[in-house]
Amino acid sequence: MLTIHAAPLVLPVGAAAVADGAVVVDGDRIAAIGPYEEAAAAYPAARVRRWPGLLTPGLRQDRARALLTRCYHPDPREADELGELPLWGEEFERIAATMDTARRAGSVRRGLQRMLRHGTTQVVGPFGAEEPALRTALARSGLTVAPSAPIFPGTADLDPSAPGRALDPSAPGRAPDPSVPGSDLGPSAPGGDLDPFAYGGDLAATAHGPLTVGGRADLAVFDVPDEEALRTGGAGRCVATVLAGRLVHRAR
Repeated sequence: MLTIHAAPLVLPVGAAAVADGAVVVDGDRIAAIGPYEEAAAAYPAARVRRWPGLLTPGLRQDRARALLTRCYHPDPREADELGELPLWGEEFERIAATMDTARRAGSVRRGLQRMLRHGTTQVVGPFGAEEPALRTALARSGLTVAPSAPIFPGTADLDPSAPGRALDPSAPGRAPDPSVPGSDLGPSAPGGDLDPFAYGGDLAATAHGPLTVGGRADLAVFDVPDEEALRTGGAGRCVATVLAGRLVHRAR
């Protein structure tokens, strides 16, 4: 089914921004990107979803493995006792000491759902065969999986022998190094922060990939006016996430 996702500003990444823009989705693919009026004229039978704010590519969560295996995501029924935010550090270790397989799997599923609420459409591994519950939940979620985070110009290299390897593991534009004790959850951001912008990268460095005609329809919409406001307000301002053309999150 054809769907037009329209927003006051579309930021495809790698191409010019489109004011009063639209992304046309056909199944799991992007059919067109451009001004809303042109999209509506070209696809008159398409369903239209109008969103506030900013439409961007879906985001990449570089710290997914740590957030899913080193944090506990409370069940809503545990809110009175544990609160609603992810628990990490000593609190996680206390719960993990008595956590059975079912409870661990539930935490992983809730963590993935909460990532979708932050506009995440891709998570970074690796996710090993020794973590079957995690791999199963990922497969069912529809999120794409990258084996490692990309390196952007001006950031430290993941190769331990590379120059600059000892640079701050929380430097903007790259994931923290899992081999550095404590850096998997990060010294400069709360350990359970699900915001892909938590390490300060811009949209180009944090997006899953650019929006392109013919590409997979992984989109996110944020109730902010522009990219600067998105980085300041964070991905918690997400009002919709589209994964392979499916609306998997819509803020109430």
